[in-house]
Amino acid sequence: MEFTPEIKERLELLNEKYAALGQDLLAYLDGLLYNDTVKYWDYIELDTLLSLQKPRTKFPDEQIFIVYHQITELYFKLALREFGQLAEKIDVDEQFFVDRLSRINRYFDALIISFDIMIKGMDQAEFMKFRMSLLPASGFQSAQYRFIEIHSTDFINLVNKDVRSSYSVNSGIREMYEHIYWKTGATVAGTGEKTLTLIEFEEKYQEVFIKLGEDSVTSNLWQVYKRLSPESQKSEAVINALKLNDTNVNVNWPLAHYKSAVRYLNKGNEDVAATGGTNWQKYLPPRFQKRIFYPALWSEQEKDEWGRSWVDRAFS
Repeated sequence: MEFTPEIKERLELLNEKYAALGQDLLAYLDGLLYNDTVKYWDYIELDTLLSLQKPRTKFPDEQIFIVYHQITELYFKLALREFGQLAEKIDVDEQFFVDRLSRINRYFDALIISFDIMIKGMDQAEFMKFRMSLLPASGFQSAQYRFIEIHSTDFINLVNKDVRSSYSVNSGIREMYEHIYWKTGATVAGTGEKTLTLIEFEEKYQEVFIKLGEDSVTSNLWQVYKRLSPESQKSEAVINALKLNDTNVNVNWPLAHYKSAVRYLNKGNEDVAATGGTNWQKYLPPRFQKRIFYPALWSEQEKDEWGRSWVDRAFS
């Protein structure tokens, strides 16, 4: 093979690169010479990935349940990567803001559209049996989803709506965390006692949530938005991207879960409890939670009717 000017140029550039690091280019060329080729299955750790599904029963459809939840967490990981870039970039402009937020929105679009895998893709009789082997685990315990919420908005917007007016945006995160909205979804309705699902979740993650809340006071997505230029803050592309994020996370995603719960856990006049003891009838419907990340972007009528139109369309 002829050493073309392009090859010689690359070698010179490589030599400059490694010389600046105090390294010998020949040693690195030897490494390249002896190194094996990259295989697809090795690069994505395919064998390891396919070994991560460990059903607790012999019902075939439990594999669907496990794989879909693992896919969900991987999408959450991708979304959190984008939130991190937005939080860390000092000079965020409109293009960067919309591009990164659009990525997050696409991840949630994919999750919401694909949730029919959970709603329609499992045998109901099998699900009702294998779910009992999962106690007290629950999708409620997805820490990454809670991270996404904290990264999205001022912490006060995550406080239970019944006591939210008692706090301000400047209230202490630890104090507000005691009334974070999702706790009521895993307490016993009659006594207010915490379910084991909630107790174990908080034992593992409570301090992580509080620390992230404190770290995100000036870097959550709403605060990043407020650092945009006045013109960009009024941009239709920016506002639409934020509104889609709000409705995806706070309406469409919980509603997809609600539809699944109705299919599998609603039995005539009797509702079956979720695996973690969560009060899914009150916890999942968006109109009950009234959780809105960016309330300043919505009209009073839209906030009053939060989630209703989406519910009507989904169940019509």
